[in-house]
Amino acid sequence: MTDHHPQPAAPPPTARQQRYLRHLASQRGVTFVIPKTRAEASRAIDELKRRKPDPVADRRREIRAVQDDLATRRGDATKVIHGIETEGFASHATWKAGRP
Repeated sequence: MTDHHPQPAAPPPTARQQRYLRHLASQRGVTFVIPKTRAEASRAIDELKRRKPDPVADRRREIRAVQDDLATRRGDATKVIHGIETEGFASHATWKAGRP
């Protein structure tokens, strides 16, 4: 049987929790799932606090490498060029005939 009277939603994470999560994740060089509740945010903070931070030099080196890749547009060769390699739009898009 369905519940026609849903339970009140748990409070969302505070802005302070979200900032702290981003800060901890950045220090530890990890990503995280955005929490939906304050309790989830608190658990995620506790987990990240238990992790050892990455050395500052490693974080700087990684950020610099990503910035260089973005600046030189490295990786753009993987893009599909519409009109040259494909025809059609959305779910009707197909590879053009004669594609290697």
